[in-house]
Amino acid sequence: MTGVTTAEQWWERFFRHGPYGLLGLATVVSAVTSGFIMSRADVYAAAALLPAALGLQLWWSRASVRPGSRAAQAYFAVRTLLAFGLTWCNPFFSIFTVLGYFDAGRVLPQRGMRAGLLVTAVIMAGAQSGSGLPPTTVMNWVVFGVLLAVHGSLTMLFAQIGNREAEQARNQTDTITALESANARLEQALAENAGLHAQLLVQAREAGVADERSRLAAEIHDTIAQGLTGIIAQLQAVTSTARTDPALAGEHLARAAALARHSLGEARRSVHDLLPAALEHDDLPGALEKTVTTWSERTGVRAEFTVTGTAEPLHDEVGATLLRIAEEALANAARHAGASRAGITLSYMGDEISLDVRDDGRGFDPAALPPYAGAGGFGLGGMRARAERIAGTVEVETGPDLGTAVCARVPMVRQG
Repeated sequence: MTGVTTAEQWWERFFRHGPYGLLGLATVVSAVTSGFIMSRADVYAAAALLPAALGLQLWWSRASVRPGSRAAQAYFAVRTLLAFGLTWCNPFFSIFTVLGYFDAGRVLPQRGMRAGLLVTAVIMAGAQSGSGLPPTTVMNWVVFGVLLAVHGSLTMLFAQIGNREAEQARNQTDTITALESANARLEQALAENAGLHAQLLVQAREAGVADERSRLAAEIHDTIAQGLTGIIAQLQAVTSTARTDPALAGEHLARAAALARHSLGEARRSVHDLLPAALEHDDLPGALEKTVTTWSERTGVRAEFTVTGTAEPLHDEVGATLLRIAEEALANAARHAGASRAGITLSYMGDEISLDVRDDGRGFDPAALPPYAGAGGFGLGGMRARAERIAGTVEVETGPDLGTAVCARVPMVRQG
């Protein structure tokens, strides 16, 4: 979050600027106390060691050294020696030595961390023993031993805590890595599922096209082709009887015209069944609304049409399928239900679109219906066949005197 400094950022600032602050503070305090503690030789020695410590720190701040490397270990060792020499000159330079406690776990490898902490503890205990390094009296040695024990115990405790925190950090990193890997696999699986879903929709669409072609071929063979065959036969009869029996030839000619009109009607019906004219100028909601209004005016049954969700352009096959199902359901309600009210709801639901047609008619027993006998657009079987061509379903809820509800659900295939 903007404006909020995390603990990691505070530590980063400390390790970047803290060494200079601690070295400067130790220098100031040592200079103030030099007349009471330091000899002339100590002053000269400290004056020589200070630039070396500052230079080393400047090099470390600008160098790109990997923690735990040989260069990092050498930096820690040289800085500890400089801190030891400065503390020997003046115990107040232990203010700078305390950096060893913070850097041992960060700079040194795991096997060298305890040794670095122990050396820092020795320097700190010697500085706090009262006589500097080395202790000058027995009492100073006793105090030095006690302080060393205290510093050593604390450093080992802190080292253990650091190890646990490092272990927790590693476990957390491993967990995050595992979760990221699982998320990546999940995203890959979702992408594969989406691809399979799209492939299934394409296959279903192609199967629907093949189904419709088969249906049209059967209808052409059974109606138009037979009609044309009959027309040819009648015209041949006209040719053979025109001179000998004009009246009979006229009858054959009239039959041929009737067959032609019938075949034309069958052709128009097949074409109309393939591409609903209502969808040529309107989208599916507009076409359904006009269909419901026309049906209501023709039958005298009050009907309400509702759209839920956000309307989207649909593939022609999806729109034609839902419109045909709605027309068939309304036709069944008008012919068989004796309903006084009907409700039609078109619902856009993300990856799916549903059509619900409800009436308050007399209903029926679904188990008493004869089985669906083939292609075509008649009855509940025909509605189910239409929906299945585009990987959809049709469900019917009804019962004697309970009205009827037809629910068609198909995948949302948007206009390409």
